Amino acid sequence: NRAGGGMTSGRKRRPQGEGSVHQRKDGLWAGVIDLGFIDGKRNRRTVYGHTERDALNKLAELRDAQRKGQNLAAKPRKFADWLDEWIEMKRRQGTRPLTLRGYRQLIKDHVKPALGRKQLDKLAPTDVRRLIEAKAESGLSAATVKQVHGLIRNALADAEREELVHRNVAKLVKPPSVRREEARVLTIEEAKRLLAAIEGDRLEAFWICALTLGLRRGELLGLRWDDIDFTDGLLAVRQTLQRADGSLQFVDPKTDRSRRVVPAPEPTLAALRRHKRAQAAEQLAAGKRWQNLGLVFPSTIGTPIEPGNLSTRWRATRKKAGLDWLRLHDLRHACASFLLTSGASPRTVMKTLGHSQIGLTMNTYTHVLPDIERAAVDAVARQLFG
Repeated sequence: NRAGGGMTSGRKRRPQGEGSVHQRKDGLWAGVIDLGFIDGKRNRRTVYGHTERDALNKLAELRDAQRKGQNLAAKPRKFADWLDEWIEMKRRQGTRPLTLRGYRQLIKDHVKPALGRKQLDKLAPTDVRRLIEAKAESGLSAATVKQVHGLIRNALADAEREELVHRNVAKLVKPPSVRREEARVLTIEEAKRLLAAIEGDRLEAFWICALTLGLRRGELLGLRWDDIDFTDGLLAVRQTLQRADGSLQFVDPKTDRSRRVVPAPEPTLAALRRHKRAQAAEQLAAGKRWQNLGLVFPSTIGTPIEPGNLSTRWRATRKKAGLDWLRLHDLRHACASFLLTSGASPRTVMKTLGHSQIGLTMNTYTHVLPDIERAAVDAVARQLFG
């Protein structure tokens, strides 16, 4: 036995790579695993226990994590530190500013206060489950609780890929189920009433495009005249406008499928032609104040329209039509519903709306399935019986 060095008993050596344990002067048992040389320096990981058995068990856990792919040489970090690094990583990978803002808010309000001080590689399924249960019991909506769970799961998935943890513990926790609310759907009669109410409105073409093409608010606000082919009746979605980090930004469409070309019906093209003539008059009136960004739907001086101001304008427009319940995004849903009930295939609707998966289209528009099924069986009956 060697004296000093904080040891009261000899060091017990184990086979190469298995680690060793020794008792310190303060009575704690320390287990050490040798990770070899990294950047010219020997790297070790140490665990502590009140008994020799505790230290051996913790060494066994380390070896098990190493076998499962965890990089034990990685610098230990708190979960909060990894979340900060993860957000920066997502930013560099091109995640949209608005999405990043949502992530940061969830982390600040819900994740860091509960789990931020936990060691990343020590995070357990129980920790995540307790957070999810606490948030659900606090009255937070099921949708938001599910977002919290999804964020933790995604952050840990990237940590697992980088071998900072040997498993994604959030996958072992069941997220809350979100009950889909039955949304009110715009009828054809109500849509005609809306069209009558917006006639002559400065943004008449905007509302018509939303209703007949199903484009998102940001996609329409980012639309340029160069994106419209009046000859072939096609409209291309190549950028979107959103407010993030205190400024308006033109960003790439939400997904690869969101970058798309959609056919525009003649009444929509006619509305866009009228709008272009009216814009030319506005440009003439604005003179040197006009900022020529080539936007289809700019302000009266050519600058991008603030999305919040557009929503305010929409509320006045829907009230004029007697449709106070109708959200601007509901025009997109109405477009999809009208297409499906008119006989368009779900895949056509998926392409028109820029959905990433066919399941998203069908799950969103299950309310029109009975009408589609009824039309299908009636068509077969007409063929059979005349």
